[in-house]
Amino acid sequence: MQTILGANGQIAEELAKELHRNFTTDIRLVSRNPKKINETDELFQADLLDRQRTDKAIEGSKIVYFTVGLPMNTRMWKEQFPIMMKNVITACQKHKTKLVFFDNTYMYAKTDEPQTEESLFDPIGQKSIVRAEITTMLLNEMDNGSIEAVICRAPEFYGTGKTQSITNTLIFDNIKKGKKLKVPINDSTKRTLIYTPDASRAMALIGNTPAAYNQTWHLPCDDNRLTYKELITLASKEHKKELNYSVIKMFVFQIVSLFSEQTKELKELLPRYKCDNIFISDKFKKTFPEFKVTTYQEGVANIINEQKNDNGVLL
Repeated sequence: MQTILGANGQIAEELAKELHRNFTTDIRLVSRNPKKINETDELFQADLLDRQRTDKAIEGSKIVYFTVGLPMNTRMWKEQFPIMMKNVITACQKHKTKLVFFDNTYMYAKTDEPQTEESLFDPIGQKSIVRAEITTMLLNEMDNGSIEAVICRAPEFYGTGKTQSITNTLIFDNIKKGKKLKVPINDSTKRTLIYTPDASRAMALIGNTPAAYNQTWHLPCDDNRLTYKELITLASKEHKKELNYSVIKMFVFQIVSLFSEQTKELKELLPRYKCDNIFISDKFKKTFPEFKVTTYQEGVANIINEQKNDNGVLL
């Protein structure tokens, strides 16, 4: 059996589909309120803050995927993520279960230095510190040989379905709503974005490749990195209409954060939009050369097409 922890998000949903398609139909979905993705899925209700329920959720699993996400809430991250990671690690060790951890890049330096699997952690901000803490917790157990695990790291998402990211919220969601698009900080810096189905497909492949374990992997992205200006131009072409946007400068975010808790939580991540974001996934591409990476043109086309109704008109 292969088990997905945090089974309500877009990454987990795509992962369940990919596992069912190519690897196994014996899948357990775990969350506080799990729902079937495939007809054969087993549902297991659990709060990963509960050590005993976490243990039961993982019992009997050959591979566990930790894809849990939390709202942008610093207090919640500090209080919950370390407990969940500890509970998951403990249960995997007890049941001899392989662990696949879906990680992000918050702990990396927010500079234009290319990011590889060997990049040092330089967390700035509370959420970044928490992510560095839980990843280091797992790395320490991997180093001492107490667990067979693998870390799958992804940059910012863009994609279809329930994909949540700054880019989806400010760009693609506003296209669907017919609102003016917003670009954070700078429209001329190169962005590395990962298409959500690619992230899930790659994680399923890594999880089912025994030789991939006890390593960190950057999940595959299109290396033809676009600026937000170029991304919106591409979206305009697919939409067959020029899409207007405005660049929201840092001082505006700072002012709004005085009145908006959501914007206040977002501020920590904004420095990464000041400069190019160069996320390198060469290791994966060399190891799995047959994996088809979705191009930005294909990904944007898929998003725009999803937003259309049966008559081809944006909703």
